[in-house]
Amino acid sequence: MAQLRGVVFDLDGVVTDTARLHQDAWESMFNEFLKKWSEREGKPYVPFDPDKDYHAYVDGKPRFEGVKSFLESRGIELPMGSEDDPVDAWTVCGLGNRKNEAFQRVLKNNGPERYETSITFIKNLRAAGLKTGVASSSRNCAAVLEMAGISDLFDAQVDGVVSKQLGLAGKPEPDIFIRAAKEMGFSPDCGVVVEDAISGVQAGADGGFGLTIGVARSVAPDLLREAGADVVVRDLEEISLDALKRKFEEKAAA
Repeated sequence: MAQLRGVVFDLDGVVTDTARLHQDAWESMFNEFLKKWSEREGKPYVPFDPDKDYHAYVDGKPRFEGVKSFLESRGIELPMGSEDDPVDAWTVCGLGNRKNEAFQRVLKNNGPERYETSITFIKNLRAAGLKTGVASSSRNCAAVLEMAGISDLFDAQVDGVVSKQLGLAGKPEPDIFIRAAKEMGFSPDCGVVVEDAISGVQAGADGGFGLTIGVARSVAPDLLREAGADVVVRDLEEISLDALKRKFEEKAAA
């Protein structure tokens, strides 16, 4: 039977409260674009829904994939462009760069807030000899960790920068979680994934991990369960290290 060796955490919405900053940046960028698009095309302006649209098309995905996914949901076709496109370019990459500019501006002004219950949970895991890693679609992951003062809590960091370098597929594919587990020296069946996004829960479930925990901060618990979460909590203070080990062993023995 597989033995628990480590836990891979999503960053935004699990360890830090930056998911809200991302959500605001997406809403601002898309609504600015949609207003101009509706004027140019002579169609009604339907704003970006910061709840439904964010979770359905953007949350947890790499930035440019999120742009493309949402535009497709509205039947809008734009050229892909290149990652060097200016923020005013009407391309998928241009819109993505505009969103990132907005996010970095808010991050610089406000800084990331930490979920202290998550930090305590991670420290308890490390004190028990388990490895802890972070896997994020964001290319701002390193900056957020440093600004939050928690870079030293993770044995592996796989983010948007690493994904680009290694050609890893974004969520809902499990590549970044599997890579983090590999860097920490264990196979997925010996690890746990902790996620708050539907796409991230799908990735953990499809990656062959021993356990997938869904954190229902902004997504309904039932949706996380339907996506493949074995355990769903509102906050990581709801699950102890002993409970985590028990749930892991129960699934491994099933």
